[in-house]
Amino acid sequence: MDDSLTIPKVISVDDHAVEPPDLWTSAAPAGIKDRVPRVERANARFGWSGGKHVVERRPDGDPCDFWLYEDYEWPFSQTFASVGVEEVDNVPTNYDIIRPGAWIQSERLRDMDDDGVEAALCFPNTLPRFCGQTFSERTDKDLSFWCLQTYNDWIIDEWGGGAGRNRLLPAVIVPFWDVDLAVRELKRCTDKGAVALSFSENPANLGFPSLHTRHWDKLFAACQETQSTVAMHIGSGSRVYATSDDSPFIVSSCMLFVNPMGSILDFVFSGTLERFPQLKLMYLEGQAGWVPYVFERADKLWAERGNNAFGSDLKRKPSSYMAESVFHCIFDDDTGLRMRDVVGMDQICFETDYPHPDGSFPNTRSTIEKMCTANGLNQAEVDKLTRLNAIRALSLERFGFTS
Repeated sequence: MDDSLTIPKVISVDDHAVEPPDLWTSAAPAGIKDRVPRVERANARFGWSGGKHVVERRPDGDPCDFWLYEDYEWPFSQTFASVGVEEVDNVPTNYDIIRPGAWIQSERLRDMDDDGVEAALCFPNTLPRFCGQTFSERTDKDLSFWCLQTYNDWIIDEWGGGAGRNRLLPAVIVPFWDVDLAVRELKRCTDKGAVALSFSENPANLGFPSLHTRHWDKLFAACQETQSTVAMHIGSGSRVYATSDDSPFIVSSCMLFVNPMGSILDFVFSGTLERFPQLKLMYLEGQAGWVPYVFERADKLWAERGNNAFGSDLKRKPSSYMAESVFHCIFDDDTGLRMRDVVGMDQICFETDYPHPDGSFPNTRSTIEKMCTANGLNQAEVDKLTRLNAIRALSLERFGFTS
């Protein structure tokens, strides 16, 4: 690395908190204690069949912790808490063997200190799924809402409280099945210190109205009002693009940017960013190398067919909304950094993705050094990538963050 460059304290825009096994059972009143999410251990084997993940409980399997909630069963795979594992595989794991920093606050803060990370935006990891869609899918919505609020209280008050205040930054979830209730829950959480809303890349995939219906405008208005960034994580649409039923997961993994790409286009062409000019969007694990061509194409179509022939009557070219509203989050994207002048260096943020397989711990500084050196970033650009853009994207000035 250029000796004149330094890596400042990092603000990661995408980490995950593994929910403790007693999160809901310890908080539940007697009347619902046997119905809330709980953990059960059983031996299991994982595999693949026809491109799909297969889980089989069997005596000769490995100890696996299963989250159980109503009709839903979530088997704990090593891929959701692989930090510290040298060779990651889709195999069973449990709370006794995962790295303590994955779910114990003091251990996470120690790992962050050792890795040069000042703060991290934290998302759900196990049972809730990345935008809380597990709760939206259950039939008892009163119980779902209690579980959802209990999660939000935990990630704000316990995980992000005490020594974690202004270090473990909470991204909260809301009840998608009731927009008015979602607005109230968002405001309740932001009053307590929530930083971002974990939204879906594509709510239509979850059985809810699309962005083109304006169904979500009340929620986006509340996000704009409370300075809550709309953060969308890979997988928050519950579907990862696959070319066929039997294509191996590596094919889908190479195309993880497809959902963020579609989501950004929905936000732009639905007019949402025109109606809410102060709204900020963030795409976790979306990367950035694909952005230049997609918006070159969008701008050309808009210029040629701006009379709403293609269902859009935007007042400005599509790419103009990107520089104002959209942040691209990377952990490994040399192409995006090489194209930073087109993507917009002010719009690219770095993520450590702790404790997932793509995560950079314990080599975050060297990972950043390698990327920045390979792509010729200067000190001002390094500072933007590692922290300044995150401060802007999450409006962290309100919490005292500075350059």
